[in-house]
Amino acid sequence: MSSTPVIDVERLNLTYGDFHAVKDLSFQVERGELYALLGTNGAGKTSTLETVEGHRTATSGTVRVFGKSPRDRRAVRPRMGIMLQESGFSPDLTVKESVRLIGKLTQRTDRVERVLGIVDLTRKAATKVSQLSGGEKRRLDFATAVYGTPELIFLDEPTTGLDIQSRDDLWDVVDKLREDGSTVVLTTHYLEEAQQRADRIGLMHKGAFYREGTVSELTRMLPAAIRFLFADPVPALPLQATREGDGKVLIETFDLQKDLHTLLRWAQDHTVELRELQAGPTRLDDVFRALGSD
Repeated sequence: MSSTPVIDVERLNLTYGDFHAVKDLSFQVERGELYALLGTNGAGKTSTLETVEGHRTATSGTVRVFGKSPRDRRAVRPRMGIMLQESGFSPDLTVKESVRLIGKLTQRTDRVERVLGIVDLTRKAATKVSQLSGGEKRRLDFATAVYGTPELIFLDEPTTGLDIQSRDDLWDVVDKLREDGSTVVLTTHYLEEAQQRADRIGLMHKGAFYREGTVSELTRMLPAAIRFLFADPVPALPLQATREGDGKVLIETFDLQKDLHTLLRWAQDHTVELRELQAGPTRLDDVFRALGSD
């Protein structure tokens, strides 16, 4: 297996007039990874992805996909599947015709019936795109992206508009594609999806990386939290704490197990009921919120 990264971005810059959208951005995506590129609105992630996908030319810097320029469509495009936020299918084509058309354009081979089966659109094969629901159109977008089992798949907000069962089904297909060796690049506003599924995350802010790493590496930047309520008065707490607006007590800690044990022993020794007790590590959405304070 080749050791060359599937995606290799080095000092990418993108400018639009006086606006510097992406600033000296460098990252790699290894074969078989699920890499999530996340960021605040206007962070530059869409411009970055459009460049990697070959839709936009870099102002400066180097972008390689499978070791080649993404603008070399003949070499790169057949190996790449792209699920955009809106694919813009012709409303007069049927579902089956739409999938077959994308297959011909990308020069990948597959069975249309197989692809429609895995996204549960078999019974809609003869239905015109204009007659599909929003969720069905999203599944059609996904079907065209995974047609031919491409080596690299871009999923841009893949589960928007899908019900819970359809989301689960989509991720089951993604899991199977990864088992078969596909590399996946994900953008999503559903941060729990990235937290649960991404091998690594690039978190963009103001055109550059705020942080990059595994979920564990990103969440270790911030303390874990212990929250609870109790009836006053009580003896002095054994740990430094603050009161939140809803009256709950907040203890922030970088040693959750030790400090939780200390708190519970104190509560037992003083017969204090810790109501609505919650304790857990920092989540990815907490890291995301921290962007606003920088």
